[in-house]
Amino acid sequence: MDQRYYLNLEQFLQLLKQIKMDKESEKKVQELQLIEQNLSNLLMQKQTFQARLLENENALKEIETSKKQSYRIIGNILVAMDKEKLKKDLTNEKEIFELRIKNIERQEEKFKEKAQQLQAEVLKDLK
Repeated sequence: MDQRYYLNLEQFLQLLKQIKMDKESEKKVQELQLIEQNLSNLLMQKQTFQARLLENENALKEIETSKKQSYRIIGNILVAMDKEKLKKDLTNEKEIFELRIKNIERQEEKFKEKAQQLQAEVLKDLK
């Protein structure tokens, strides 16, 4: 019976540190560590954009329901702004945040695919 064990990237890297490897495998492990760092950075960026997107969506909802004057903070100054202009600006920002999040997700997928490929190669080399 073929048994397969699935480890996350961090567990896999810890296991590899305990095993002697040839230079090529060590190079692949270093590349895996770099991918792990890149994935971590992408995750932080994605969380930042998701938070900003949520804030943006809440502002858009508030503009829709409010009948009062709208304001925008520019630097340290609160500036009165036309509701429609503000709504248009926030909608444009929302689109930008959504595009950035999608781009980050595509990058994440590429890194994950590369990590899986390298993991398989290193495991093959160890056998």
